[in-house]
Amino acid sequence: MPDHVDLTTLPPDLPAPTDDGAANHLVGLPLPALALPATDGSWVDLSALPGRSVVYCYPRTGRPDRPSPAGWDAIPGARGCTAQSCAYRDRYAELSSLGVRVFGLSAQSTEEQHEAAERLRLPYPLLSDEALALVAALRLPTFAVEGMTLLKRLTLIVNHGRIERVDYPVFPPNADAGNVVAWLRDRPATT
Repeated sequence: MPDHVDLTTLPPDLPAPTDDGAANHLVGLPLPALALPATDGSWVDLSALPGRSVVYCYPRTGRPDRPSPAGWDAIPGARGCTAQSCAYRDRYAELSSLGVRVFGLSAQSTEEQHEAAERLRLPYPLLSDEALALVAALRLPTFAVEGMTLLKRLTLIVNHGRIERVDYPVFPPNADAGNVVAWLRDRPATT
């Protein structure tokens, strides 16, 4: 078993991702009618949800009992999925009070996500796009490592099935939830 790694903290020398323009086309797009499996056992069609939802997309949640892919911390934007998920967990009551649903989204399987959701005590579901259907439909930015196609870290604010705001690249990951809360406080949802 590998040495225990604290996935909730970020190394001080974590490389920052740069904006490669891969998310420039997303604002204003409608989400496709596509049901994704969630860690709470439901299927979620983001296009059909009324009001606002925050969908933070992340590469993969690591496990403290398994090693990360080789060179993971050196890939700009890769490390920080656990810290980001925990930040959303910690701000969940605030986001709920703003009338917003929260979802995490990755290309990991529901089984892998379920382990993370339980271990991290997440009060919101994680959605699996293991088949990369939503990734393909929206042309979400990805990268490859060790044979896996993973999402680059970005956050979508969806309003009545349409992308209202995109944060990309997200860095540092643990500041994402606070930035989203601040933005939402200043902008009441439209009907």
